[in-house]
Amino acid sequence: MYTGLLHTHNMFRWLVLLALVLAIVLAYAGWFGKRDWKKTDNLTGLLLVIFMDVQFLVGIILYAFVSPLTKAAFADFGAAMSNPDLRFYAVEHILMMIIALAIVHIGRSKSKKAVSPSKKHRLAAIFYTIGLILILAAIPWNRALM
Repeated sequence: MYTGLLHTHNMFRWLVLLALVLAIVLAYAGWFGKRDWKKTDNLTGLLLVIFMDVQFLVGIILYAFVSPLTKAAFADFGAAMSNPDLRFYAVEHILMMIIALAIVHIGRSKSKKAVSPSKKHRLAAIFYTIGLILILAAIPWNRALM
């Protein structure tokens, strides 16, 4: 079960990144191109948060129930904090990903509620870019191609 969930989590990251980059490109293009907020912009943001929520669900199942890394970390949390790999998975990865998830959700919500198309695009661009930076910093790149 662990291997299947881990592979799902690892492969799904590419869908999240693709949706995030597409949403960012559309947001900046709309912002600087001064174009209207289109159905495509809304749909891209919706798909982005859906993909991120599914990724979070798989990740939290791994984190809380099946990952031997987090089980080892929680068996002796003090020792895990002095081990960079265990600390990364037990604290840093999940914390940065939860913050990125919240920021993307906030960006989607604020961009939907904004009145002017320019503000919608600007909010989406800013929040999604911050989310991307956090996600890129929190991805375990040593496992990126697994």
